[in-house]
Amino acid sequence: MHSLQNIEPYEIINASYEADANFLKEEGDLTHLIGILTTENKVSNLLEKVPVKAYTWAVFPNKGSFPSTFQETMAKIYSEWLPSSDYKVINAPTFSFTKMDEHKKDYAYSEIWIPVEKK
Repeated sequence: MHSLQNIEPYEIINASYEADANFLKEEGDLTHLIGILTTENKVSNLLEKVPVKAYTWAVFPNKGSFPSTFQETMAKIYSEWLPSSDYKVINAPTFSFTKMDEHKKDYAYSEIWIPVEKK
């Protein structure tokens, strides 16, 4: 999979989509995959490819105690940033990645990428 990575972020990502409540409520079902971002069309039949159009992304970098900092950032995106911003979440995959700090126990750098459009 690493050889297919050709767009940022060049990380293994967690992607979630088809959320029943469009990620605005912590209820219902969603589809969750782990993978990479690529523009390549030729991929193994053993991999599932989820096409994603070009969108505007709100990117939320965070670092600190993991997973609590990540979870707090995600909660603040929806409870604080989104209601006060000029954007709304659109029905497209949301993704994130986390890089654990090898020198600090339970410490990580993460980014949360939310697809948005102007209200």
